[in-house]
Amino acid sequence: MTTRKQSGGAEIKEEIKANAGKVWLAGLGALATAEEQGGKLFRSLVKKGEVYEKKGMAQIEKLKDRVETLAEAAKERAEGAWEKVEEKAEVVEERWDDKVVGALRKIGVPSRSEIASLTHRVEELTALVEKKLKPAAAAAKKRGGAVRKSTKSRKAR
Repeated sequence: MTTRKQSGGAEIKEEIKANAGKVWLAGLGALATAEEQGGKLFRSLVKKGEVYEKKGMAQIEKLKDRVETLAEAAKERAEGAWEKVEEKAEVVEERWDDKVVGALRKIGVPSRSEIASLTHRVEELTALVEKKLKPAAAAAKKRGGAVRKSTKSRKAR
């Protein structure tokens, strides 16, 4: 029996040795095939990459154009919206001014134009009074006293 086991062990060793050799040869074959096919595969992959790159660049250009178009449209809309906002703000401001002016009139506050008119009139009257007082002041200086006119003489003028 021991010879049988020995001969069975030798067969197994030979079989393992043969299989190991086949595995080694298969590896070398795979390496040779990869070397032969690798160059072809590499060139094929480069060509496919170039095609995909061209497609990708074309898509990027399309997207870029679309984004620019959308950006211009958005800008125009925004400008239109700001114009509307400014118009509405002016309307609100005018209404507010009208309300404030109305409230000030109700409580008796004169307007800017009324104050300007009154100021102008006061300046005119002041100039007129000064004009009338200059001759009287000069005469009083000559007499050495203050100028005092009676009511009758003021009314007569």
